[in-house]
Amino acid sequence: TCALPISMEFIDETFANFSSVAKQNLPAGEFTNLISEGIIPGIGGIVIFIPQIAFLFLFISVLEESGYMSRVVFLMDKIMRKFGLSGKSIVPLISGTACAIPAIMGARNIENWKERLITILVTPFTTCSARLPVYLIIIALVIPEGRFLGLSYQALTLMLLYLVGFGMAIFSAYILDKILQTNRKTFFVVEMPNYKLPLLKNVTLTVLEKTKTFVFEAGKIILAISIVLWILASYGPGKDFKNADSIVEENYPELKGEQLENKIAAYKLEHSFIGIVGKSIEPAIRPLGYDWKIGIGIVTSFAAREVFVGTLATIYSVGSALDDDDKTIKNRMANEVHDNGNKVFTLASGISLLLFYAFAMQCMSTLAIVKRETNTWKWPMIQLFGMSFIAYVIALIAFQILN
Repeated sequence: TCALPISMEFIDETFANFSSVAKQNLPAGEFTNLISEGIIPGIGGIVIFIPQIAFLFLFISVLEESGYMSRVVFLMDKIMRKFGLSGKSIVPLISGTACAIPAIMGARNIENWKERLITILVTPFTTCSARLPVYLIIIALVIPEGRFLGLSYQALTLMLLYLVGFGMAIFSAYILDKILQTNRKTFFVVEMPNYKLPLLKNVTLTVLEKTKTFVFEAGKIILAISIVLWILASYGPGKDFKNADSIVEENYPELKGEQLENKIAAYKLEHSFIGIVGKSIEPAIRPLGYDWKIGIGIVTSFAAREVFVGTLATIYSVGSALDDDDKTIKNRMANEVHDNGNKVFTLASGISLLLFYAFAMQCMSTLAIVKRETNTWKWPMIQLFGMSFIAYVIALIAFQILN
């Protein structure tokens, strides 16, 4: 358990050092800024979570290889039927902890259309590996050190997020079972393989293949988004952006050196193209405790949830100078403050953000696969707006109570 935080810290610092080395040794210019402030922090925001994702795939692979997963299906059938699901629904729900896309495709072996449709609609509530980067970085920021019944507060928080996601999936299935009416009778048939010791070769290959797929598929999206984000954050319209240096020097004559550079960088970011986008949606997300930078992360993470961390890494790299005490993603996020000087990432805003990502449908690939499986845009749109509404309301309640 200690090795994972150490590896995260090592990877985080390594990529921060890469950014510093690129900034210091490459010729000064826009291309160097793109590499040091856009590409390297964006890719680092995904690579940092490879150890956790690999462990997740490891445990799922062991369950499947041992033959225990089929027993789980059989044992859960009677319980799941009370919520409008089949025993076979437990496989997509468990597989959804890796990725909702293959999990939804795995619902094809559910013969009854109603049970299959409900399984498809509720599977994205289960905590997938794409949510893990968001959870881990926010938990590390806002959940204090300490232990309860021998378990750390941070570990308990992560476990509760998994339970909350699965609980919401089951509760939503129960509600949908009451709304969607059908009299079609179903039969439960499942093959029971023999118990066996998992083969190390098979488990290793599965973990390597799925982890590689996750990293490279996410990497393509993150690389493209990081480049676009850097361009949007490094350029802006109007005189406020072009004359940022003189405006800041005139309004803050007491600032010198690094403080002045940081203030100019932050002012440019606020008046850049991406700053304008963030400011435009800020009124809607301010009640949740988020600022315009988090808003940008929420918008871009619709491409893939894991993009959220890479987005903030890119934005914060553009928005401040690279110095030794404030160069990692975690430190930059921890030091981020509102205009009034209050920290952005507090317990209230952190829990709100965790709950938002626990319930929101922030994955266009999942919507596309739901459309393909249901052969209509009706259900993915219901899924998108329904989950987003639930996420917003719960995040709002959480922030207002804790704040």
